[in-house]
Amino acid sequence: MQCSWKAVLLLALASIAIQYTAIRTFTAKSFHSCPIPNPVNCSLSQDTDVADRLCDENPTFPYNLSRKTHVLILATTRSGSSFVGQLFNQHFDVFYLFEPLYHVQYTLIPKLTQSKSTTDRRVMLGASRDLLRSLYDCDLYFLENYIKPQPINHTTDRLFRRGASKALCSPPVCESLGAVDLHLEEGDCVKKCGTLNLTLATESCREHGHVAIKTVRVPEVSDLRALVEDPRLNLKVIQLVRDPRGILASRSETFRDTYRLWRIWDGTGRKPYNLDVTQLTTVCEDFWNSVSTGLNRPPWLKGKYMLVRYEDLARNPMKKTEEIYDFLGIPMDSNVERWIQNNTRGDRSSSKHKYGTVRNSAATAEKWRFRLSYEIVAFTQHACQQVLAQLGYKTAGSEEELKNLSISLVEERDFLPFS
Repeated sequence: MQCSWKAVLLLALASIAIQYTAIRTFTAKSFHSCPIPNPVNCSLSQDTDVADRLCDENPTFPYNLSRKTHVLILATTRSGSSFVGQLFNQHFDVFYLFEPLYHVQYTLIPKLTQSKSTTDRRVMLGASRDLLRSLYDCDLYFLENYIKPQPINHTTDRLFRRGASKALCSPPVCESLGAVDLHLEEGDCVKKCGTLNLTLATESCREHGHVAIKTVRVPEVSDLRALVEDPRLNLKVIQLVRDPRGILASRSETFRDTYRLWRIWDGTGRKPYNLDVTQLTTVCEDFWNSVSTGLNRPPWLKGKYMLVRYEDLARNPMKKTEEIYDFLGIPMDSNVERWIQNNTRGDRSSSKHKYGTVRNSAATAEKWRFRLSYEIVAFTQHACQQVLAQLGYKTAGSEEELKNLSISLVEERDFLPFS
């Protein structure tokens, strides 16, 4: 049966109305669409309420039609985030980026690390969210707004830690490397690949099934709410936490100048009068606020949030990684399994680089007990007592208890993902 011209006109108007509604709801909390009737069958099209009736009678579907999973590793410096990042970097179908928000921080607000300004924080977070949204959409050109000097013809040699991303050191982004170069050091990757072509990187991103990004530059999960609720994304957040005592010990050894006063206290037993305690308390406050949000299970985080303790991952990396991939709904491939086997059983000399990931993971998680004096440990336990209890970290009541490895300072906890 042929459609009348009135029916065709009605279909066209309904189509325009649906597209208009779609545009208006791009930034809404939920996105719904409904199918357009087939012109071959106009039996329903004679009704003037056809568009509304079709939407009522048909199920809705999310805007992210590809169902590409977007993963954000939310962490803080020296919490094991580079290790967790590699669990995604090694996956054949994951496009991984290491700290792209570095460029936002050091280009937009160069002195942000010293600034306590609320305005600076808002500016940084707003720009970071915009960049993350673009990167998850595989629009790597958006990075050019923050890379200095400005890339020429979409090529640059200034992308921060480019060599930490396997996808950026592999074909088609880098034709110079092949299968024999899978385990290259970061520096070797940059030397062999030369400048980064962002057009090729964008193509590579689009060819991968999923996108994962690691950052230590977003303080709390609540700062990500606009992205989590964005219907264009399928964002899932892995919040990585670590015992604050371990974080402090690692930072003091890695950032020797920045944490010089903590090192003086550790070496002399005398606490400097001008010690910047916010280098510790900010970490604990951010953990407390962010984890409290996640564990309170607000509706906007349902199915989107998983809390992971570094200590649990270090002690049983294969099991915990399987749980992470199960939460994400992504099959864990053999490359990830092989990497875990090769990179969690290293000896003391295995990790030559301060950001290296080859080490005895279980021993690394406990190493802080022998790096920090008991006075600093006691101070940390008092300053961070709320978050230590919240995350299941036990306190040491004496120096003997601190050094006794037969006494676990990590309670058995099962932080189930919010599903």
